[in-house]
Amino acid sequence: MKESKRVSEMKPDEIKEEVRKAYTRVADINVGCGCEPEIQTSSSCCGDSSSKVVTSVNLAKALGYDTKNMPLAATESFAGCGNPVALASLKKGEVVLDLGSGAGLDMFVASKKVGSRGKVIGIDMTPAMIEKAKKNAEELGITNVEFRFGDIEEMPIEDDSIDVVISNCVINLAPDKSKVFREANRVLRPGGRIMVSDIVLSKPLPKKVRDEVITYTGCIGGAILDKEYLDHIRAAGFVDVEITGKAGDSLYGAYSAYISARKPE
Repeated sequence: MKESKRVSEMKPDEIKEEVRKAYTRVADINVGCGCEPEIQTSSSCCGDSSSKVVTSVNLAKALGYDTKNMPLAATESFAGCGNPVALASLKKGEVVLDLGSGAGLDMFVASKKVGSRGKVIGIDMTPAMIEKAKKNAEELGITNVEFRFGDIEEMPIEDDSIDVVISNCVINLAPDKSKVFREANRVLRPGGRIMVSDIVLSKPLPKKVRDEVITYTGCIGGAILDKEYLDHIRAAGFVDVEITGKAGDSLYGAYSAYISARKPE
């Protein structure tokens, strides 16, 4: 049996393909990965325990999502580590971009806040997730959302067209995080803002952990130090960069952080 490659031996496109495969499985068999370290119930990001579905829904509830009027399909594949919409202070009429939109839960919550004059665009590189999100939107009768297939390192979005960028436990999966934030700066209007939930580190990961594909797709292996994360955002041209909240700090020093920043006027 051929031994699988280490992450350090992979090219960026190979890493992205591993991520895509993992989240295709999440979409297809309705199992949420649960990126928050303390929520993991198996050695795999996408463990095949039937209890994982319950964990994903309960995780969404624990993070403050109102799941009562959401289709199960929008929460059973939930793989977030926070609730960025709750802290984004969205206003009526704003255009919101969700990076790594998955089955659409954050988009649907945001769509209510921006109203019929606003719009929410989701980018995801997993076709199965996009199809699932579209079906969920149809079931909910939500019309002010749009789903686009794409890479968050090369966003299929026009310059200066977005008011708010949100993301939930996704940027840690990108091989080139600095490029993600440069792209976010490009698409935001002057004065636009970002509010993301993501896994960051309080100390370096052991090399063995960082090199495991299963740990990378489980939102731990690709995480970087919190200071480095904030430095990438500042280098992309943002100001008022700060961690506004945190939870966890358990497995390998990984924790869930709420991070906000603003593009200068």
